[in-house]
Amino acid sequence: MGEFELIQHYFAAQVAARADVELGIGDDCALLNVPAGECLAVSTDTLVSGVHFFADVDPVALGHKVLAVNLSDLAAMGAQPRWVSLALTLPNTDEHWLAGFAQGFHALAAQHHVSLIGGDTTRGPLSITVSIKGSVPATQALRRSGAKVDDQIYVSGRLGAAALAVQQRLHYLSIDAEALRPCQLRMEYPQPRCELGLALRDIASSALDLSDGLAGDLMHILRASNVAAKIELTDLPIDLAVNQSVTPEQALQLALGGGDDYELCFTAPPEQENTIQNLAETLDLPLTRIGTIITGAPKIFWYHHGNSVELHINGWEHFHHGETGKTS
Repeated sequence: MGEFELIQHYFAAQVAARADVELGIGDDCALLNVPAGECLAVSTDTLVSGVHFFADVDPVALGHKVLAVNLSDLAAMGAQPRWVSLALTLPNTDEHWLAGFAQGFHALAAQHHVSLIGGDTTRGPLSITVSIKGSVPATQALRRSGAKVDDQIYVSGRLGAAALAVQQRLHYLSIDAEALRPCQLRMEYPQPRCELGLALRDIASSALDLSDGLAGDLMHILRASNVAAKIELTDLPIDLAVNQSVTPEQALQLALGGGDDYELCFTAPPEQENTIQNLAETLDLPLTRIGTIITGAPKIFWYHHGNSVELHINGWEHFHHGETGKTS
């Protein structure tokens, strides 16, 4: 298949265009109607085989994940997902691989009502670039810079499961196959918290998604907001499979520094606590208070049962780890 036949067969023909797409795939540019009074929210990620995902990953799972991690960025801003563009660098035209990748990608796009509006294909080592676009009223966008002293710090979902699956795959840990199965699903099929992000527009003071580990990612909020944080380790929502499979010290490392969770970490004023508890019930999603924003230079102060402790855990950083140090 040539480039244009490939695009038409696996991507253009499967796209259900949104009403706000004036012109989609097939021209030099897409034409989009951004809702009046809203800002365009854009995020771009490149994922490289052997660095951000294992070379033998199921293509259906990979198609899901490359879109999911970008949707997670929109969720962290409180943005409504709308459009996506996709650039594929492929070593060869493997139609079985392409069919699986397209299946995973389009299924998640349909779930979140996102239209594929363009992209590119070229030949080379396998890498995938996704640019996601959404919209949000400027005054309601969830920024990293909004955290205030006395705000409470929350995390959605459970932490550490995807990182445990990565460590198992790298042969750094060995765990029971039954415990590993749900962790693999968390690694391969992360669920972007788009509904939560939209609901937090009028609740949260700041937010971000947890891609590189809570310890490192939370520091982005603290630096942007010029505040410090107090975190109670016993309140961390560590995944049950993690707690049952490794030592408490390893569980903390996975939850705080492992990455790949794609949950939301957000701050909110204390008076929003009941609203957040009600939101957790409505979404059937744990929203756990783990700490408080305090005055001071950007730093995390760790506590265990109320007692101050020292931890040396950092989030994952690009270019500082080995070839398969992180899956996305």
